[in-house]
Amino acid sequence: MANPLAEPLNPLVHEPAPLRNKIMNSLRRAIETGALEPGTRLVEKDLCEKLNVSRTSLREALRQLQAEGILTDLNNRGLTVTTVTRSDAENIYRIRSVLEPLIVEQFVENAPDDEVQALKAHSEVLKKAYLGGNAEEIVASKRDFYDRICTGARNPIAFDLLKKLTLLTSPLRRRSVVRKDRQSQSIIEIEAIVSAILKRDKAAAKAAAEKHVSNSAISALRPSEGDAKASR
Repeated sequence: MANPLAEPLNPLVHEPAPLRNKIMNSLRRAIETGALEPGTRLVEKDLCEKLNVSRTSLREALRQLQAEGILTDLNNRGLTVTTVTRSDAENIYRIRSVLEPLIVEQFVENAPDDEVQALKAHSEVLKKAYLGGNAEEIVASKRDFYDRICTGARNPIAFDLLKKLTLLTSPLRRRSVVRKDRQSQSIIEIEAIVSAILKRDKAAAKAAAEKHVSNSAISALRPSEGDAKASR
């Protein structure tokens, strides 16, 4: 069945920005949206044609994504999109439960007022995405929301790590965001995070962020109805 979130790989416009980075971003989006599912084998010839790039540029991007753990080389048979086990996913969410509160705390400490207000405005965009129930819009708005927090936190190391961790669990996150109960719960949790940030209350912001990750993990790791029926 076609994935409604899947974002196809399209030819890239060659601009001054490093082409390797543009290829990596395109592949990351394809993984995030499910156009490239875990376990998918990447065929260089096909990717070069879809992205309209040279094999040399593509290989540079693939090597970097492999170094980040996003792609895996299985017995020298070619690169595939990394498959995360349940145990891996549990560990990722445990790391996020520490990392995201830290980033939120640093946002409170370091973000100027204009970035705080911009985050508040974007939280309304995210809320509308949740209320609309469109999974693609929710995922994109959620990514932008955290990108703003990470940028304001002035911690690029944590930013890079968080992007990697969330990308690895993309299938679980996509499954979670379409659940109506999780959508309603997420709105409340995001509002709590933003409210604490507006007050520059580090302790409350950290606690709200930790609660959000904890509840996200519970939802993401909960079997879907199809999985539950298959296991009976």
